[in-house]
Amino acid sequence: MLQSFEPSHTSPLHYVGAPTPPISTPVSPSKAASSTSTNTPNMSGPKNHNILIVTGPAGCGKSTVAQFLATRYGFAYLEGDDFHPKANIAKMANNIPLEDADRWDWLNILRDEALKELDKGAKGVVVTCSALKKKYRDVIRTAQLYANDPNSAVQFVYLRANQETLLARVGARQGHYMKDAMVISQLAALEEPDEREIGKLRDVEIIDVSGSPEEVEKLATVAVDRVLCFKGVKPANQV
Repeated sequence: MLQSFEPSHTSPLHYVGAPTPPISTPVSPSKAASSTSTNTPNMSGPKNHNILIVTGPAGCGKSTVAQFLATRYGFAYLEGDDFHPKANIAKMANNIPLEDADRWDWLNILRDEALKELDKGAKGVVVTCSALKKKYRDVIRTAQLYANDPNSAVQFVYLRANQETLLARVGARQGHYMKDAMVISQLAALEEPDEREIGKLRDVEIIDVSGSPEEVEKLATVAVDRVLCFKGVKPANQV
């Protein structure tokens, strides 16, 4: 489950260079529950091999949401941080922001590891990856070109949170290399999904993670159920 934190009262974050796309926002548990019935229909469509990329800055809850989704759909799970080269981890632990050159190999590795899971028989894969910039997301999008299955599809689940929420959550972690300064640097580099990604590519779902853990799980369920249902995928407990 996601951890709940009391945010500090700093000024709200203003994201740089990003439009305001439609997002999933917190609702009351009773209303959300009615939208996430366990009787989700198996709508007609191709049985794709799906790669879900759970994205967002440090502290947004990527690992928790990704593990929840992997369990729900019976997908393999890859923790993106586990594939960072040691040099990258050392830089972040010393509050040195990663540059583009530090990320290219890591992004290629994540893409290729997801494809390996599909080749081994996984019906889908959930991967955590900050994917802060559009060009980083574009690297992972090329998985569809390399996949052995022509129906393979990449879907991003972007977890949106403001600075005060992210800092509160990162500050509550014990023994993690990501510190407050790294949150600030990631927000400075962040390019939220733009109108072309949302309206043309249609491979991004945006989840507001400012609510309670239960609300966030329900929002993720509604958003991803809607996407995967059109691709012929049911939650694991309905297969």
